[in-house]
Amino acid sequence: MGANTSQVRDLSDNASLKALVGTESISENNPFWNQLISFTFISPTNSGDSKLLEEAVVPLAKSLIENNPRTGNFGALVRIFLGRTKELKISTECKDQLFIWQAHNALFMIRCLLKVFIRQMSEDELHQQFSYQERAPGYCAETESEDLLEELLLNLVHLIVEVPLLDITYSILFEAVTTLLVFFSYQLLHKDILRDGLVYQHIMKGRCLCLTSRLVKTLLYNFIRQEKCPPATHIFEPKAEGGLLYGLASGVASGLWSVFTLGGAGSKGGVDQENGPLPLSNQSLLLLLVLSNLTDGPDWPNPYRQAITCFRNTQDTSSLPVDQPHSFQINFNSLYTALCEQQRSDQATLLLYTLLHQNANLRTYILSRTDMDNLVLPILEILYHVEERNSHHVYMALIILLILTEDDAFNRSIHEVVLKNISWYTERSLTEISLGSLLILVVIRTIQFNMTRTRDKYLHTNCLAALANMSAQFRCLHQYAAQRIISLFALLSKKHNKVLEQATQSLQGRQGDNTALPDYAQDLNVIEEVIRMMLEIINSCLCNSLHHNPNLVYALLYKRELFEQFRMHPSFQDIMQNLDTVIGFFSQRLEQAGSDLSVERVQEVIMKGAQALPKDRLKKFPELKFKYVEEDQPEDFFIPYVWSLVFNSGVGLYWNPHGIELFSMDSG
Repeated sequence: MGANTSQVRDLSDNASLKALVGTESISENNPFWNQLISFTFISPTNSGDSKLLEEAVVPLAKSLIENNPRTGNFGALVRIFLGRTKELKISTECKDQLFIWQAHNALFMIRCLLKVFIRQMSEDELHQQFSYQERAPGYCAETESEDLLEELLLNLVHLIVEVPLLDITYSILFEAVTTLLVFFSYQLLHKDILRDGLVYQHIMKGRCLCLTSRLVKTLLYNFIRQEKCPPATHIFEPKAEGGLLYGLASGVASGLWSVFTLGGAGSKGGVDQENGPLPLSNQSLLLLLVLSNLTDGPDWPNPYRQAITCFRNTQDTSSLPVDQPHSFQINFNSLYTALCEQQRSDQATLLLYTLLHQNANLRTYILSRTDMDNLVLPILEILYHVEERNSHHVYMALIILLILTEDDAFNRSIHEVVLKNISWYTERSLTEISLGSLLILVVIRTIQFNMTRTRDKYLHTNCLAALANMSAQFRCLHQYAAQRIISLFALLSKKHNKVLEQATQSLQGRQGDNTALPDYAQDLNVIEEVIRMMLEIINSCLCNSLHHNPNLVYALLYKRELFEQFRMHPSFQDIMQNLDTVIGFFSQRLEQAGSDLSVERVQEVIMKGAQALPKDRLKKFPELKFKYVEEDQPEDFFIPYVWSLVFNSGVGLYWNPHGIELFSMDSG
């Protein structure tokens, strides 16, 4: 940074930067500022380059912290930037690239310094850094000054919502979003959830409040548009006739494009444009998640969450409800498409969860789509690759499925969508399968993985709840899906017997000892709950759609001996009556059909028998229905999760792991 600087190693020797952080006050009218912000610098896009940059900025920031109370130079830099932002819309309309470039540079410097300030000082001390002013002759310490911190926050929000996204504005919009993220990063340095503070107050209650819906809408559209960094050729083209633009900047033309492409494909630390994150889209999504997960105040709800909860489709022509102060409209089709395309990232899955859970308008719209496979398949792929995903991403994917399966129309329609050749499902070639059967296969696989690896009860509960919600609507189950349902039951049965044996041996060796039961007893309790749930899922299908599922009846008969041991078990006796009835009924019909029957003949007998079985022979049970409910104080889970995503996925941002208090680094 500083005039014509282009490499990190030059920063500590740069004369302009030395003057900024030095002991002399620099008047805002001094030509020095124009020189300071006319630099070319490849903005880092990966944490490695960001780390090098931050290490180079730390000594400069420390000098500024020491000298700024006397010089007020940091406040002067902020005011120089604020002066530039007032003209940004006009500059954009006039395509004044030089002006936008300098405004970007000023903000980039502010953000780099802020990053170090926040690590070094409290919010009150940070506020003071904004309050110090140049000690000019006749300066009076008591002079009333504007709140420069609030002014900067307000200007950043204004910039994001008012400046259009073009090639020439991409970089400054990215910088504005990133600077807001940095302002909120105090949370990373605290173990407890922050529920107050200056930045929080300004963003939640201050002059920014009236821009809430516009900010949420703009961040969503940044996510939807998925704009890549603009190509270098569009950014700086000298005018043939020379002129002011070329005359001022010809000396740095070769490096100017680097700023606008945020490193771009041509730099060592550039973002992979095909596979890597799209800087503005990614950063906007992270900021949106941070804002929507801020805690409610004692007397006011989080306005950003309110905006997320009530926004509506642009095609909805009804009048806006009066009791929804931050409502706005957005194109649901575009949002749905972006959500379908981006599920490979944690943050996009978390956004989908947030919208499905909180926005009834969008949930209704998504459930009405006839191309639900575009959304469900990426979610199933996340679960299929459970070994490669972090547990939070898996939870979000599962809860999304659970929310979707609360809707009966969804549960019916997924069995009508036929898929061909699912390339990522490698355990068996699936040339043709319904979306519903694939969903069952993937959820069962997740349960089996969890049983052998993580043994997470919460994961089991959500998987089984999704299957239970679907069970009454199972239709034409693929033979492999039917087999896996019974195979899972076989695995549970085997595990039950093993744990039962261990518990029995353990109890025999503890005669006369009245201390708490060992882990085996707890394990037995958990596994019996899971077995009960599986029996209820099978029973629900048999009671509601037996004639639609000959493959499940076939698999049940093929493995009928599995169920023998549970017939007289007090925990399962009631539910086993129906399974016994079905197994007995079809076994009898098969015996009557003769011996050595072919598979085709067995299926034919089952199909005819399904039509003949009187429904009143099966005992009625309450409908299996589970609804997802967020736990009390969800912020204890979501705020550390969101900030772990910012920590790991923020473009061009680096935090020293040793300063992180909010989450343990192995969970980040």
